Amino acid sequence: MNFQDELTKRTEETEKTIRSYLPAEEGFARTMAQAMNYSMLAGGKRLRPMLISETYGLFGGKEETVKPFMAGIEMIHTHSLIHDDLPALDNDDYRRGRLTTHKVYGEAMGVLSGVALLNYAYETMFQAFSLTEEPDRVIRALRVISEKTGIYGMLGGQSVDVENDGKPLEKEILDYIYKNKTSALIEAAMMTGAILAGADEQEVSVVEEAAENIGLAFQIQDDILDVTSTVEELGKPIHSDEKNNKVTYVTLFGTEKASAQVEELSKKAIDLLKSLNKNNEFLYLLIEKLINRRK
Repeated sequence: MNFQDELTKRTEETEKTIRSYLPAEEGFARTMAQAMNYSMLAGGKRLRPMLISETYGLFGGKEETVKPFMAGIEMIHTHSLIHDDLPALDNDDYRRGRLTTHKVYGEAMGVLSGVALLNYAYETMFQAFSLTEEPDRVIRALRVISEKTGIYGMLGGQSVDVENDGKPLEKEILDYIYKNKTSALIEAAMMTGAILAGADEQEVSVVEEAAENIGLAFQIQDDILDVTSTVEELGKPIHSDEKNNKVTYVTLFGTEKASAQVEELSKKAIDLLKSLNKNNEFLYLLIEKLINRRK
């Protein structure tokens, strides 16, 4: 398999799916729809929708049910980026090589378009009911996504991150932030793919553990890139953690030990997925490439 060709093909398919569910830019609220779409169409790896799709395929899923969830999870992720960039949080001017949403549409519209995307994600995912003969699976998937996104998941992780901004942190609280702010949505993506395809509870549990490791490795690699990459390569400001006095794996352990953690976590994740005795070579390669990325 030529991984790069496959990645290009699947990214294009994912992009097409996402675009098909975006809000129409019309009526009195068109500015908010434009701000939502500006953020949604800023590019990016489309990691979470691709992980839903590939995990769905890993368990033999063949329906269209997965598509509203692919779009929905990217909306949830994009909402978190819009809010992360706001002056009240990270105060970043650039994301994915272009101006952040609040710099283009103003701070108020940045806040509103982020909230609107979070809500629109659920409006989108509810469309899966009309595409399946297994509505119970859709209900289970929605439950997982809502829990992993809320106070006991992504938003909880963000709140603890904001609350401790610039303070000295122990590894325990940093892990809590990473496991919730980053891993939770990756767990939601992969668990959703498995649930929609009919995986049993034990299989979903294995997928959840693998996804937690992937999310942790992904975030630690992000810490490393903030120190070792360039603005051109990364498409956003570097040394922003240092600027915001953020404690990261790099500040706690140094680049070398942080890199070793990335390796260990990614190996554990792939070993867990392979223990399911199902094959999706592209998924394993995707995880390896994303965790060891340069941007």
